Amino acid sequence: MIDHVSFSVRDYQQSLSFYDKSLGALGYKRLMTIDIPEHEVKVAGYGAEKDKRPRLWISPMGKQEEDIGKARGLHLSFVAESKEAIDDWYKICLQEGGISNGEPGPRPEYHPGYYGAFVIDPNGWRIEACFHYYQP
Repeated sequence: MIDHVSFSVRDYQQSLSFYDKSLGALGYKRLMTIDIPEHEVKVAGYGAEKDKRPRLWISPMGKQEEDIGKARGLHLSFVAESKEAIDDWYKICLQEGGISNGEPGPRPEYHPGYYGAFVIDPNGWRIEACFHYYQP
């Protein structure tokens, strides 16, 4: 249903490092970086290499009056291929300046076989990695 998502970040270089490393643990990578100084455009796109197109975009751009990391209820969840990938993702997120919002573990209240971890990124955005190890 969703083609892509984008959001603004406070510190672009820190965010590039955070997402390069943390999404790398889940098998994703930065697929595009656009930097056009004369138009004040700076944006990075992440996704699965096999798809060859970004699904997540980050940028320091946006309207100055808008708060970054404060969209009520916004939550992004990334698909992981294993519980171990989530554990690695979570550790890297914390090492790169993220804040725990829920340690890795099963979440049977969501459905049997749901394993996830929750982090607040350095910009205040709520992100998650999840793995569905049982399909009813």
